[in-house]
Amino acid sequence: MSESALAAATARIEAALTTPQARPCVRSFFDPATFTASHVVHDPETGEAAVIDSVMDYDPVSGRTDYRSAQQIVDYVQREKLTVVWQLETHAHADHLSAAPWLRDQLGGRIGIGADIVRVQHTFGSIFNAGTGFARDGSQFDHLFTDGECFKLGALDCIALHVPGHTPADMAFVIGDAAFIGDTLFMPDYGTARADFPGGDARMLFRSIRRLLSLPGQTRLFLCHDYKAPGRDTFAWETTVAAEKAGNIHVHDGVEEDSFVTMRTTRDAGLSLPTLIMPSVQVNMRAGHLPEPESNGVSYIKIPVNRF
Repeated sequence: MSESALAAATARIEAALTTPQARPCVRSFFDPATFTASHVVHDPETGEAAVIDSVMDYDPVSGRTDYRSAQQIVDYVQREKLTVVWQLETHAHADHLSAAPWLRDQLGGRIGIGADIVRVQHTFGSIFNAGTGFARDGSQFDHLFTDGECFKLGALDCIALHVPGHTPADMAFVIGDAAFIGDTLFMPDYGTARADFPGGDARMLFRSIRRLLSLPGQTRLFLCHDYKAPGRDTFAWETTVAAEKAGNIHVHDGVEEDSFVTMRTTRDAGLSLPTLIMPSVQVNMRAGHLPEPESNGVSYIKIPVNRF
């Protein structure tokens, strides 16, 4: 993880904090079935927008898919007359299926994810025995972001930061004064992401979190999930670097790396797998596409027996 990338991100955020027109507009959409927050972020000057971590509805009992959740995003984008240029994924999610290809068909925008998705594809391509027809080079996506890569959203300066640990491919997208950080952190009263999936690493997660928390305190953090911590009655998915540093129950200032790793490893050992991990990973490692239909024209999700 490049220190120059972090310095560049810090500089962009500091500039945005003093320049109101460099602050993006963000509209979030929460899916209670998967506890997922999807975000539409746009440049107020040009109307160029990115959709981040979208959701395709999936019924695990019937295997049916739907786009009710994603349609809300379409309606909002069209109502606000925005121009979508990116469909961004912070990582290959294990708890919901991406709607990025469908949204690209409806609204446009290139599907982007971190370049280390190829590691995820190799790992899970093997676990699910995806066969030689499944490319493990990231080619299902339109763009693979590298650490420190700069891009634009209209007039807004943006940068991608590699923040592995939850998975090898996690990316945070810094857009103006806002950072979209996926599952790396939750709200301060809920803590941090798990690190026990194949390719996860609690020590790397701690270092990625500290990287994010070295950004300016006023940086707005937009999260991918919320599960309502005990005592809190409403869902929340926006916080700040300062709030996380002061109050995150797992990783506030003063928590040492070894202590965090012990806590995270112990906690993860008692967690059950996400309900939708089997369909989610198989779809999301394909950039939101279902597995290729078989000879009868039907796509199938595999369930590896006694593998997890």
